[in-house]
This record gives sequence, structure tokens and C-alpha cells, in this order.
Amino acid sequence: MRKACRYRLYPSKSQTTLLEQTLEICRWVYNDTLALRKNAWEQEQHTISLYETNKILTQWKKQRSDLNRVHSQVLQNVQVRVDLAFKSFFRRVKAGENPGYPRFKGKGRYDSITYKQSGFKLDGDRLHLSKIGDVRVVLHRPVEGTIKTLTIRRSSTGKWYACFSVEYDPPPLPQKESVVGIDVGLESFATFSNGEKIENPRFFRTDEKDLARAQRKLSKAEKGTPERKKARKIVAHVYERIANRRLNFAHQTSRKVVNRFGTIVFEDLNITNMQKNHHLAKSIADVAWNMFITITESKAEDAGSRVILVNPRNTSQICSRCGMIVAKTLSDRVHSCPHCGLVMDRDQNAAINIMRLGLQSQG
Repeated sequence: MRKACRYRLYPSKSQTTLLEQTLEICRWVYNDTLALRKNAWEQEQHTISLYETNKILTQWKKQRSDLNRVHSQVLQNVQVRVDLAFKSFFRRVKAGENPGYPRFKGKGRYDSITYKQSGFKLDGDRLHLSKIGDVRVVLHRPVEGTIKTLTIRRSSTGKWYACFSVEYDPPPLPQKESVVGIDVGLESFATFSNGEKIENPRFFRTDEKDLARAQRKLSKAEKGTPERKKARKIVAHVYERIANRRLNFAHQTSRKVVNRFGTIVFEDLNITNMQKNHHLAKSIADVAWNMFITITESKAEDAGSRVILVNPRNTSQICSRCGMIVAKTLSDRVHSCPHCGLVMDRDQNAAINIMRLGLQSQG
């Protein structure tokens, strides 16, 4: 199995300068590779493969000496990213979508580099990076398994992180027999089929006033001035604080769920379509259901649990006792069945239906 582990880096001033120069060199390679492939198709109707771009990269190294200041596999990975961008674009075109064409990276818009197989070594609290040096890393937990790749990432607030992709063998764990259906929502973050509820933390709503204040200062600052740069960083800090709280909540909540239940059933929601409702889009983005479900799926594999996704159609309309359709609007918070007399919380009724569908899908 593969998993990712992220750790905070504390590079020195000289190392920070080298890292930022590396990002700029990689940005140049990305843009020139993209331009090369774009022009080849527009002018000659010729598609340049990844193998061909790697050969051209060797020629660029002879023409530009600064490319030799970056590890070779890091530069090759830049061209892999361009190739993946084109593959994703054509795949979405074939699927009938309307995707945007791969775009050039502006200054400061390229924020990560990847060492695929070599060029790095972890030694205690020091991470050796080829062409950079030994950078101090805070290992808040041990790295378990075999490290396969390393990605160095710069956050919007200027912090540096090391993201290890690790291959490991999870220990065999006994399967838990307990089952739960979970209905995610906006009134409550999640409602279990046994009646338990998790309150919606509303992280974005809590910090919305601070964000609005910071954005007003940013809009008033003159472009190109140190004041605007400082104001932009304050806005980024507020966004980062919201994202960190949301991620931490998703990790802690999912851990509690997978430790308790052996089978966890969610609705397979189409979040993108749901966010087209402009009255609810901000609240749906704030609650981050997809993040919670994805993290629960990854933790379930280690905890001896499993996650099942079911069709969400009519889960809130069907009576969990008699199976009859009981129409409701979003404002109706209580399920009251005129056929069998069942009266219960709307979300718990939906959670029971979700659990039933999950069990039926597994036979």
C-alpha cells in the first residue's frame, strides 16, 4: 500500500534562496515544454511525446548552465507534469466535458518539485536534498515503510513541507462486525444510523469576518508595493488557518469512525453539481464532505474497516421502516410517514436507508 506523510521543513536563508531559484528554473522548463508541444501541434500537426521532450531537455542543459543546478530527475518530473496535463485535457475532451487547455505558469505559481528515485536522503532530523544541502526537518512521527518519492512544496504563506510517498505492508487486523450508515449534511456535519450526530464546525463561517477585513486591506493597497505584498500574505494566512482546521477535523473525526465501525456506508455524492446551487455553494464548500469521505477510506484500510459508497437517490425521501416515498423539502427536518406512522429525525432516517443500501450492495 502507498500513503503520503507530510513534515515541516525549516531551511536556512541560503537554502530558501536555492529552493526558490529551483522553483523558478522548473517553472521555465514547464513553460518552455508546454510551448514546445503547443507550437508543434499548431504549426505542424505533430504531437511531441514525453520521450522526445526528455531528449530536448538534454539539449537545453547544454545551452543554459543554470539547468545543471537542479537535479536531473526533478527536471524530468517537470516534463512528466506537462505530459499528464495534456493527457488529462484530452481525456476530458473525449468524455464530452469542456476542459481548459493547459496553461503557462506565472511568476510564483510553480510551488513544488519532486525527487522520483534519488537525490534525497533522510538522516535523523536532516533531509539531504541534491543541489540544496541538508535541510532541518521536524519528524513529528516516524516515517514507516519504504520511501519511494519526495515532493518539496512551498505553501502560499511561504512555509516549506516535505511530502514522502511511502510503500508499506499494513498489519492484518480483525474485521469488525459493526455497521453504520452516515448521512452528511449542513445542519449537522454527519448523522449516524444509530442516531448520533456530529455538529458542523463551520470553519469558514467562523473566520469569514477576519477574511473580509484582510481582503479589504488587500484591495486598498497599491499594486507592486510592500504593503500589498504584506496584505496578500495576511489573506493567505487566514485561508491557511481555515484549511488546517478543516483538515485536522476531518482526520480526527474519520479516525474515531473507523476505530468504532467495521463497515461504513456513505452516499456517493456529486459535490460539483451540488455546488451549482448558489444559495448553498459556500456552505457545501466549507463542510468538505469529499475530504472527510476520502480520508475515511484511506484510514479504513489500516483499521480493518471498509467504506461503501451508495447511490444517494431518494435516501432522504424513503421511509426507513415501510419503504414508501414521503416527499420533503429541505426545510422539513422531521420524517413523518403517513403510511406506517414512523416519526424520527430526517437525517437519521436517511442514514438508516444509506446503511440498508450498503448492506444490500454487499449481499
